[in-house]
Amino acid sequence: MFLENASRKGWIEVVCGSMFSGKTEELIRRLKRAKFAHQRVEIFKPRIDVRYSEEEVVSHDANAIRSTPVESPQNILLMTADVDVVGIDEAQFFDDNLVGVCNELANRGTRVIVAGLDLDFKGVPFGPMPALCAVADEVTNTQAYPLTLRLEGGRRQC
Repeated sequence: MFLENASRKGWIEVVCGSMFSGKTEELIRRLKRAKFAHQRVEIFKPRIDVRYSEEEVVSHDANAIRSTPVESPQNILLMTADVDVVGIDEAQFFDDNLVGVCNELANRGTRVIVAGLDLDFKGVPFGPMPALCAVADEVTNTQAYPLTLRLEGGRRQC
């Protein structure tokens, strides 16, 4: 924890990694445990993320948890007055204001759990993720299993 963050009551956890590495699965696991502990939990995702569901965060393993789609990080502050834990999925799609929002929530005493891609397809740091990793109290970097290819009849098959 940084000295300037020593007085805050909450904290920021970042779960980052490549596609298919289990980021959303880990986010959902942590949020469900918080709910089981009777903590007040709110989950957010970018409104543009409609791959599996418009109003749920869904992992590639089809685990899901209800969420609120938002246009910008500032909307999160408006909806989290009486919340113990805030979850944010696909954080790379938000603008850099997400870092300030997460810090504000942590300063209020909220546990903030953020998941997102750390790098884009070119290997370049993606959106606000590098800055979030820099201010986070805990960073979990997930790893994808390598795809195994096998040859059958002289053709590659996955």
